[in-house]
Amino acid sequence: MSRAEQALVELRHVTCAYRTGDGPALVDVDLEVAPGQFTGVVGPSGSGKTTLLRVVTGTVPLSAGSVVRRRGLRVAYVPQVETVNWSFPVTVAECVLMARTSGRRLPWPSRAERAEVAAVLDRLELGDLGERHIRELSGGQQQRMFVARALLGRPELLLLDEPTSGVDVRTRHEVLHLLDDLNGDGLAIVLTTHDLNGIAAHLPHLVCLNKQVLGSGAPRDVLTPAVLERTYGSTMDVLEHGGMPIVVDQYQPSNVVKMRRASGS
Repeated sequence: MSRAEQALVELRHVTCAYRTGDGPALVDVDLEVAPGQFTGVVGPSGSGKTTLLRVVTGTVPLSAGSVVRRRGLRVAYVPQVETVNWSFPVTVAECVLMARTSGRRLPWPSRAERAEVAAVLDRLELGDLGERHIRELSGGQQQRMFVARALLGRPELLLLDEPTSGVDVRTRHEVLHLLDDLNGDGLAIVLTTHDLNGIAAHLPHLVCLNKQVLGSGAPRDVLTPAVLERTYGSTMDVLEHGGMPIVVDQYQPSNVVKMRRASGS
């Protein structure tokens, strides 16, 4: 069996351009997602991270290249929570139920559908929150709700756009632990993140992206000063703590603001 047949999704020399005159969002991108893979995509704002996820889902037209998906592949997508209208009148269970892709299309769910929603909410420790309005959830609960919604379709590949954006450290760890458990059950995951130390350094596979793929591999191999400078356009240092890479901005005298002591102090 070839690598392409083994892969869930394979991007081959993908270029993607929007009609904005800003140039291509992605240029000659190659990416393969294997069964059970856990990949983080890092890069600055405007680097094409969200576009890359949309290419995988098939919702963005290509200017060049191709995307090969395993026949019948089930893909679920979790958007950034900042894009959600949290005033929409819907409960947690109703929001999850909206993701149903099969079964009857009546306004009310069947007993089997209600049971499936309850099961997935229980799995993500949201079982007692099903009747709450979505805006009453904490940041971590909101993210888990959208993961539950994605899992309702029993995907083989889960895509998440900045799943820890705007959350505190504790919630970030909760989300990462949840995704690690799901991946341990065999679910392939691709997520985008701006968090190099809190998320990216903990993942088994990283892709550094700035319209092009500038690095791909284990964090130790990808989070290097050379790759990071090409990706972010600025100089960074990489330290090691507990066997893991830690990225820090490199000290530059020009970045230091001189403070003058006030008279009389």
